[in-house]
Amino acid sequence: MAAAPHAVDELTRVQEPSTGWRAAVGKFVRQRPLGAVGAALILLTAFSALTAHWIAPYDPLLNDYAAMLAAPGAGHWLGTDAFGRDVLSRIIFGSRTALTVGLGASLIGATLGSLIGVSSAYFGGRVDLVVQRVMDVFFAFPVIILALAVVAILGTGAGNVILAIATPMVPRCARVVRSSALAAREMPYVDAARASGFSHARIILRHMLPNVMAPILIMGTAFLGEAILLEASLSFLGLGVQEPTAAWGLMLRGAAVEFAETAPWMAIFPGLAISLAVFGFNLFGDSLRDALDPRLRTQ
Repeated sequence: MAAAPHAVDELTRVQEPSTGWRAAVGKFVRQRPLGAVGAALILLTAFSALTAHWIAPYDPLLNDYAAMLAAPGAGHWLGTDAFGRDVLSRIIFGSRTALTVGLGASLIGATLGSLIGVSSAYFGGRVDLVVQRVMDVFFAFPVIILALAVVAILGTGAGNVILAIATPMVPRCARVVRSSALAAREMPYVDAARASGFSHARIILRHMLPNVMAPILIMGTAFLGEAILLEASLSFLGLGVQEPTAAWGLMLRGAAVEFAETAPWMAIFPGLAISLAVFGFNLFGDSLRDALDPRLRTQ
């Protein structure tokens, strides 16, 4: 007996959600293989951070003075540092530090920058002029200089490093989001919201901000890779997270000069971890931009 039409429709509706995301992922992998490689590197970094306590062979803070500067081998796959700490374990736990700082900084920077950019575009006029001139002041300084200035004022530590890295990201995100919000401000639904007597905050948060999410997502993804690199740079300079925390920049700081010839693995493997993480986020961010931009979208 043939199934009733409404039963077939109901079955189709039930099956669609389970296959829709698979089709989208498959299409993304086929059309943008470099983005898929970047996503794989991101997932590997996230997996290491989430499962560090289970997959790390040693305690990253454990000092084994009998195995100081041990070369890579069966006991320590990536060797040990000057305190006998396992390099592989510290790299695995360092991914947790990198992602914590990166996610925190990119979330704060993208959120504040988006709100400032949308608000500036919405109010326009003198408000927009003043806000953009303030953003120009921040643009006058290199990113690392702004981060160093904030750390010098607030001090070291993970929380202060997150704020230091987020600060130079705010004006950059605000400028990009503002350009999209200027077009959204002229759309009929914004005029209808004004005519309905909605408050400025509701129009900005409920009507304009959701319609400029594409550049926000792209900027947030790009900021993640840059935040990881900035965190490593600040830690290398001694202004980021402090010992004995496992962090890739700290590992480079202790290995780059003193043991560059006698124990090169102390610098090679942390540097490789930083490169792969930043490379993964950049690849995925570029592919995400292409996927979300209608002008670059392929059929």
